[in-house]
Amino acid sequence: MILEKIAARTRQRVFELKLEKCLDVIKAEAMKMNCDTGFPFEKALRTDEISFICEVKKASPSKGIIAQDFPYLNIAMDYENSGASAISVLTEPYFFLGSDRYLKEIASAVNIPVLRKDFTIDEYQIYEAKTLGASAILLICALLDTDTIKKYLEIAHSLGMSAIVETHTAEEVESALAAGARIIGVNNRNLKTFDVDLNNSIKLRELVPEEIIFISESGIKTATDVSVLRNCKTDGVLIGETLMRCTNKKEILDKLKGKVNTKVKICGIYRPQDIEFVNEAKPDYIGFVFYEKSHRNVTPSQAKNLKSMLIKEIQAVGVFVDEDKEFIAKLANDNTIDLIQLHGNEDSEYIAELKELTNKPIIKAIQIASPEDLQKINPAFNSIADYVMFDSGKGSGQMFNWSIAGETEKPIFVAGGLNAENVVDAI
Repeated sequence: MILEKIAARTRQRVFELKLEKCLDVIKAEAMKMNCDTGFPFEKALRTDEISFICEVKKASPSKGIIAQDFPYLNIAMDYENSGASAISVLTEPYFFLGSDRYLKEIASAVNIPVLRKDFTIDEYQIYEAKTLGASAILLICALLDTDTIKKYLEIAHSLGMSAIVETHTAEEVESALAAGARIIGVNNRNLKTFDVDLNNSIKLRELVPEEIIFISESGIKTATDVSVLRNCKTDGVLIGETLMRCTNKKEILDKLKGKVNTKVKICGIYRPQDIEFVNEAKPDYIGFVFYEKSHRNVTPSQAKNLKSMLIKEIQAVGVFVDEDKEFIAKLANDNTIDLIQLHGNEDSEYIAELKELTNKPIIKAIQIASPEDLQKINPAFNSIADYVMFDSGKGSGQMFNWSIAGETEKPIFVAGGLNAENVVDAI
C-alpha cells in the first residue's frame, strides 16, 4: 500500500537526518525558539466563516506532477493576498517532491500561519518543524496509535504549535478524541486506495464535538462542495490540487467562497467617443477588434491611440481570429492590449506557442449553440488559456442557452444578447 511505502521511506529519511543532527540537538534548537505563540493556526481557523487552508504542492502519488512550473514563494504569497486563512506546505521529498526549504522560506515570507504537511512518524520531525517556522503539524491516525498521538500533541503544544489530527474512519476519530486533539481533520481520500469521497466528512462530522475545530481535506473542487461542508458546520477546508492547477487563485478562492465575482467587458471600441463613454461607465475591460472582417475593426495605431485615452482602471482586450502569433505578441508586449481574446480555431498548441511570446492572459472563445457543442469545451478547459468565453457566434449578438455551460473551475466570460433585462439571469 502507498501509505506504508511512504511511511517506510520517511523512517529512513529521519534515520538519515539523525545521523547529521541528533535528537538532543534539534530539540535544543526548537526549545530556544519562541514557544509562547498563542497558537496562531487555531486562531486563524476559529472564525465565523469557513476557513481556507491553501496547499503548496508540486506533486502527489495519485496525480503525478501537478505543477511543472513551481514558484512556491509566489504561490504562497498569492494565497495570502487572495484571502487564505493559512498555508499548507508539503515537505515530503520522495512521493510529493516537497522540501523543508519550501516551508522555511514560505514561513518567513508570509504573515499567516503555515502547516507542515508531512508524514510524522518520529518526535524528531516535530522539533524540526518548529525550527523551520511551522505553526502547525499533521498527525495521521492511520500511522500512529492513540498514545503516540497524545505524546506528539503534548510536544507540539509545548512548542507553541498546533496539530491537525487526521482521520478517515469513525475509529480514527475516536482515537483522535481520546488523544486530546484540538483540531480534527477528515481526509476524504482513502490513503490506502487514494479514492476520494466528500461524504466522508459529512458522515464523520457528527462524531466531533463542536468545540473542536473540524477540517475537511481532499476532493474539494467547487463552491457547491464548500457550501455542503459549511452547512454541516465544517470550520475549515484544506484545498490543494484545485488551487495549484489554476492561474488566478483569487478568482477561484472567491468562487469557492461563494462570492459573485462578476466583471464587465464592453467590446467593439473603435472611436474616441467610445473611450469617453467607457471612461465614465468604468467597465473592467474594453475590447479592440483586430479582425479585418468586423466593421468595428481597428488598426494597431488606432488601438494604441485609443488606449492612451483610456483610464488606468480599465484593461484593454485585443480580439483576434486565427491571427499571426507574432502580430498578437507585439501588441501585447508594447502594452497596446492587456489581455488576448482568441475567437478562431486556435488550439492548445497555438496558445502554448503564444504564451512563449508574451505573458499576457489569454481568453479562448468557444461557440455554443446546442448541447452537442459541449464536446468543444473540454479541450479549451484543458488548454492553458486563462479564461474561456462562451458565445453563440463571432459577435452575433445572439444569446445561447446559458444552462448548457454548466459549472467549471476555469473563470468564464459569457457573451451574446446580454442586456439590462437578462444580465442578472446570466450571472
